[in-house]
Amino acid sequence: MATPTSPKVLARPNNFLQKRNILTNRSFNKGTAFPPEERAKLGLRGLLPPNVETITIQRERVMLQLRSFADAMQKYIYVSSLKERNETLFYNVLLTHLEELLPIVYTPTVGQACLDFAHIWRAAEGMFLCPEDKGNIRKILDNWDAEVDIIVVSDGSRILGLGDLGANGMGIPIGKLSLYVAAAGFHPSKTLPVLLDTGTNNENYLKDPLYIGVRNKRIPDEQYYPLLEEFLMAVKDRWPHVLLQFEDFSNDHCFELLERYRDRMLCFNDDIQGTGAVVASGFVNACKVSGVDMKDQKIVFFGPGSAGIGVADTIVAIMTRHGMSKEDARKRFYFVDTKGLVTSNRGDKLVSYKVPYARQDFSEQYTSLLDVVKAVKPTGLIGLSGTPRAFSEEIIRELAKHSEKPIIFSLSNPTSKSECTAEQAYSWSDGKCIFASGSPFDPVTLNGKTYYPGQGNNMYIFPGLGFGASIVRAKKVSEDMIISAAVTLSNYVTAEQISRGQIYPKLDKIRDISAKIALSVIETAIKEGLAQLPQIPKDILAFIKEQMYQPEYVPID
Repeated sequence: MATPTSPKVLARPNNFLQKRNILTNRSFNKGTAFPPEERAKLGLRGLLPPNVETITIQRERVMLQLRSFADAMQKYIYVSSLKERNETLFYNVLLTHLEELLPIVYTPTVGQACLDFAHIWRAAEGMFLCPEDKGNIRKILDNWDAEVDIIVVSDGSRILGLGDLGANGMGIPIGKLSLYVAAAGFHPSKTLPVLLDTGTNNENYLKDPLYIGVRNKRIPDEQYYPLLEEFLMAVKDRWPHVLLQFEDFSNDHCFELLERYRDRMLCFNDDIQGTGAVVASGFVNACKVSGVDMKDQKIVFFGPGSAGIGVADTIVAIMTRHGMSKEDARKRFYFVDTKGLVTSNRGDKLVSYKVPYARQDFSEQYTSLLDVVKAVKPTGLIGLSGTPRAFSEEIIRELAKHSEKPIIFSLSNPTSKSECTAEQAYSWSDGKCIFASGSPFDPVTLNGKTYYPGQGNNMYIFPGLGFGASIVRAKKVSEDMIISAAVTLSNYVTAEQISRGQIYPKLDKIRDISAKIALSVIETAIKEGLAQLPQIPKDILAFIKEQMYQPEYVPID
């Protein structure tokens, strides 16, 4: 048996682990920024370099190291490791350099990070629940020993445009919550990413010895929905006021889950409602840029999934507030799926969410996107299909024949799944188009003029929407709250910016944007009788900003 003097045994003072823990605890660690008095009080003298640094100096070092990596995945792994050891510094860096780091922390790099999640996994973050946990989920939630204000949950079944990634989809809830913190000010210690691992039908992962998830096919609906019911009711019991966001659930489940729980707990689906709000906001401003009123637009949607239907529903809701009937508003949209134009007489059985947009005014069946564009002569194309480069040169040139300023929204994520690039859209439309994408594209110079692509990034909407609903303790997230968020975002773009063709504000204003959206959401919740905050402050905007987490070091008692 080894003795305390054996090289196989390390004898340490009783409080050694406590001292080491604070240097590895992401919530308390300050690294070289621990001041002398805290180093003395916490027993850290000699455990850190003697120079006491500010968070500004630490941030400069982080960016120096980060920029030394040429590969985006290396940068992702680096910033993820930073978050694991010092989340205050991580969020300080992220918020200060948001436009540079957003493509690393979220789309497009997070897509590759999810594909490789099991291979780059380093430390536990969030909670994983699986069918074996059924009957014990409420008890298991007690293992998360912290109060929670917001949960982002996914089952990994439809990650971005990449499909079924199973447990590897955990990268999305983790990344989404980082944006909730940075953009709106949720406190990081009160966020919880959850992956409901109900199996995967991805054979590559089932055969991968490093895959971290359940090695079974996805469970059938008769097991799936009871598991979701137990989980969601356990969440509501454990954290009664928590906001829950559904993220990247497949089309066969996402609509049903939203309908089942939207009135039973504080929840929303970002793929349906968040995407709907941000794209609707851009659409409102694109109409202003084009000079064509909403009621006169004819938009072809390529991809009638959760995002596409969510976008159309939100635009319809805005149109009805401008005097149109819901039926007339829907007639402005033409949906195209893998079989062609969605019509009521196509001969196949349509899933329920496509039915409201099925055309009844076409006797001829158009089976390709190009044929639909030729027949409809639309003013715009909105792509949410996950089909790379679906907007061909012929399609875009055909579109440009019928509109002075055609709207082209190529919104599928990540970049590899985009329906067309910014350069293609501007070049093939001869610089006429109003363009927005899901993932960022660099500016495009064409014939001596530089065009700046818009980005229909959900980050404009969900942080402020979620923060407002959370701090006012709303009973539910209503349709009017979603619409108020979309309208607030569209109004944030000034008339001068509209005149320059800009349809979204700059992301460096995201905290102010989120605060204004949270304000509109809270005011709507109060108006609808959904607010449960015991006392509503007189200056709601000031209250919102006071509640926002600031990534700065605070004294440790």
